[in-house]
Amino acid sequence: MGLDHPAFTLSGLCAIGGLMGYFRKGSVPSLVAGLGVSTLYGISGYLLNQNANYGLELALGTSSVLLAAGLSRATSTGFKKPIPLALVLLGGLSTGYYLKKYDEFYPIFG
Repeated sequence: MGLDHPAFTLSGLCAIGGLMGYFRKGSVPSLVAGLGVSTLYGISGYLLNQNANYGLELALGTSSVLLAAGLSRATSTGFKKPIPLALVLLGGLSTGYYLKKYDEFYPIFG
């Protein structure tokens, strides 16, 4: 499995999540954030697929943003709502994955 596959998968999930937030609750911030993060993952997936510069860094940065957004929402809801917890889970797993891959290419942890 290439590095691009998780980025494309997360792109689709974020787009679906943003659209669901908008259509279920009329949340424009959910729509904008979901489609924005989806676009960043899509671009990183394309760059990774083309073996171009900055794809891995963009995927790692986007994952970190997703994790931070999830933590912010989960904290404000007392870690009791499923959507913020899903954002924390996806953001955490993808940040860990891309950080590990980054370390394989550009050793930073020893």
